[in-house]
Amino acid sequence: MIPFLDLKKINTAYEAAFQEKLKTVLEKGWYILGDEVGEFEAGFSSYCGTKYCIGVGNGLDALVLIFKGYIQLGKLKKGDEVIVPANTFIASILAILQADLVPVLVEPRLETYNINPDLISEKITVKTKAILAVHLYGQLAEMDQINEIANQNNLLVIEDAAQAHGAITSFNSKVEKSGNLSHAAAFSFYPGKNLGALGDGGAITTNDTALAEVVFSLRNYGSKNKYENDFVGVNSRIDELQAAFLNVKLPYLDEDNNKRRLIAKRYLSEIKNDKIILPFWDFSENHVFHLFVIRTNKRAELQQYLLEQGIQTVIHYPIPPHKQKALKQFNDKSFPITEKIHEEVLSLPISPVMTMEGIDFIIETLNSF
Repeated sequence: MIPFLDLKKINTAYEAAFQEKLKTVLEKGWYILGDEVGEFEAGFSSYCGTKYCIGVGNGLDALVLIFKGYIQLGKLKKGDEVIVPANTFIASILAILQADLVPVLVEPRLETYNINPDLISEKITVKTKAILAVHLYGQLAEMDQINEIANQNNLLVIEDAAQAHGAITSFNSKVEKSGNLSHAAAFSFYPGKNLGALGDGGAITTNDTALAEVVFSLRNYGSKNKYENDFVGVNSRIDELQAAFLNVKLPYLDEDNNKRRLIAKRYLSEIKNDKIILPFWDFSENHVFHLFVIRTNKRAELQQYLLEQGIQTVIHYPIPPHKQKALKQFNDKSFPITEKIHEEVLSLPISPVMTMEGIDFIIETLNSF
C-alpha cells in the first residue's frame, strides 16, 4: 500500500533530534512560552521575512486572533464584511464568523483553485473591510492583483497560509515568501502540513507592530504583564515542546518543498490520461504542493481503482462550505465553479519521503485507468 501521507516515515528522520529537544525541555522545566517558543518565533519570522511571528495554538486560532486584533485596533468592527474564496477549507470561514464578521464568498479560478481577483470588485460594498486570501493546496493566490484592489478600496489583506509554508513569489519588485504578502498571515503546523508539528500549532506573521503587540496579549488571556489583563483574550499559545520540534524541522523546509516540486513535475509531465485534469502550475516557486490535486468526472471510480491497486488518495474537500450544515445561511447560494471543483477533485500522494518506485507506480496506474 502506498499511503496518502506517511507521517511516521517523515518524522523518523528527525527522531534523534526530537529526543534531544525533549530532554532539553524536560531539564529546563519551563513548558509554556519558554526559550523554544522564542527561538521558533524568531526563526520563523526571519524565514518569512517579517518583523514578527506570534506562536498560537493552531491555524484557526491564528486567523481568529488576526481579526480580533484588528477589532481591538479599531480597523474592523462587528458586522464588517470579509471577502473569502468560496471553495476554501471551512476554517477560513469559521474564523471570520468567530470574530463576529460577515463572510462574503467569491468563486475561484477553475485553473488554480484560488480566489478569482476579477470577481472581487463586484462583491465590495461599503461594509467590506478585508480580503482573506487563501493559498489553497500550497499555491499562492494572485497577491499583486489582490493587494491592488485592496489599496484602491482601503481594505486589509490577510493571508490564510496554512497550506503554503515557504511558497515564494516576486512581490513589490522583491522576492517574498508567503506570510509577508499582506498585512498579516496565519499558518497552521498541523502534523500533515509542509512544516508539521507532532500535534497542533499555529502562528501569525506580520510587519504591523501595533497588531503584533495586541495579538501577543490576546493569545495569553489578554495579558502582557502577568495578572494584568488589557483585553478579553484567550488561551492560545503554541506549546513549548511543539515549538522545539518545529525548530528541528524548519531548516529542512525548503529542501522538503523542493522534493515535493520534483514529484509534481513528474506527475505533470508523465501522467497522460484524457480522463484526468492536472493542476495548473507555472513551474515557479509559488507552489509548494502541500497537495497535488487532480480533477476527474469519474472520481469515485478512479479513487476505488487506485485503492484496489494499493494507492491511497484523499478528497480535499468533498462538501463545499456553502453546503455545510454549519453554514445554513449559505445553503441556498449557488457557486457553480466551487461545486464543480468539490465534485471532481482528488488528491494524490505527495511528500518528501516518497520513493521513485512509488511515484513510477502511481503514474503507471493512473495512465492505465
